[in-house]
Amino acid sequence: MIPMFIKSSQVLALLFCLTAIPITGFSQAYPSKELLATSTTVLNEVIRYPTTGPAKITASIITIEPGVETLLHRHPVPMFAYILDGELSVDYGDSGKRIYKKGEALMESMNTTHRGLNHGTKTVSLLVVYMGADGTNNVELKK
Repeated sequence: MIPMFIKSSQVLALLFCLTAIPITGFSQAYPSKELLATSTTVLNEVIRYPTTGPAKITASIITIEPGVETLLHRHPVPMFAYILDGELSVDYGDSGKRIYKKGEALMESMNTTHRGLNHGTKTVSLLVVYMGADGTNNVELKK
């Protein structure tokens, strides 16, 4: 029963608002496209966060020119990467090689030493986000 002090126009407005809300919850405020949802790296390592200090997020754009390869390294912190342009080959040694192309997202290996190579004719550009902590390096170079 509707209380007498509520006007019929208020009831209609309330019903309109309730039917405008999706059953699964409120609609998003803006469109989005999920790039990645995972709890493991590209080599199926469980993602673990460092505990050396307060959390520290670092975001960078990395570019790798044609014919260039990175130094042998590993990431002791979780690192998300999104390929903005070009094609990147990553050599994980005994774990094989993988190729990442423009528009692909990944959680990079943490325990496996690797190197990136640009075999193409176009500069590779990638957005990287390190989910580290004070006191832990985002990258460790290997000999």
